[in-house]
Amino acid sequence: MPGLVWPGGAAIPIQQAMIRMHNSVTRLLGGAFLALALTVSAAFAAPEIGKPAPAFTLKSAEGKEVSLSDYKGKTVVLEWTNKDCPFVVKHYKNGDMQKLQADAAADGVIWLKIISSAPGTQGHLTPEQAVAHEQEAKGAAVAVLIDEPGTVGKEYGATRTPEMFIIDKEGTLLYKGAIDSIKSAKPEDVAKADNYIKAALAAIKEGKPIKDTVTPAYGCGVKYKKG
Repeated sequence: MPGLVWPGGAAIPIQQAMIRMHNSVTRLLGGAFLALALTVSAAFAAPEIGKPAPAFTLKSAEGKEVSLSDYKGKTVVLEWTNKDCPFVVKHYKNGDMQKLQADAAADGVIWLKIISSAPGTQGHLTPEQAVAHEQEAKGAAVAVLIDEPGTVGKEYGATRTPEMFIIDKEGTLLYKGAIDSIKSAKPEDVAKADNYIKAALAAIKEGKPIKDTVTPAYGCGVKYKKG
């Protein structure tokens, strides 16, 4: 059988050479995919429940710097949002999200909305547009924060809108995931669903553990800046 000369000078059968080349390519590709996976994982390193929530400082739509640390001693809700996403519209169309925000505020909870849509993508708003939209929507969030580079969104591993996070008075992450249990864009489904945020905030108020601490977020993908 004809042979090939392998690096090092030894002649080996073609079949054996092909096997060696296959193994070498597999190792190279495996390393490349591993490196890619690690890169993606690092870019979206979601925080763990029971661990400190990532610190951040962002500018609000009004131009004020807002830090998570400003609200130490308060329960904080983070809402990743995109005004043009049908799954977000579902919760705002009939005032359900606004009521949830208002009820939370009445209990002293700090509600922060975060927009991580990059310029030119769905849901992106300039600060002026964000102020106008919030006024039109009659929301009750403490602030709307602009995260154009997507840095904070990626630190939290936010991948959907709406996607929710709850942080306790000590800065510990208590909840991350969906707003409710029905993965649809139909406003009429809101009343039928189990609202995870409402239940979690009620548990916190009563000093009880949260039943569902992690749920699969659903909705539109966060429109992060590419590259």
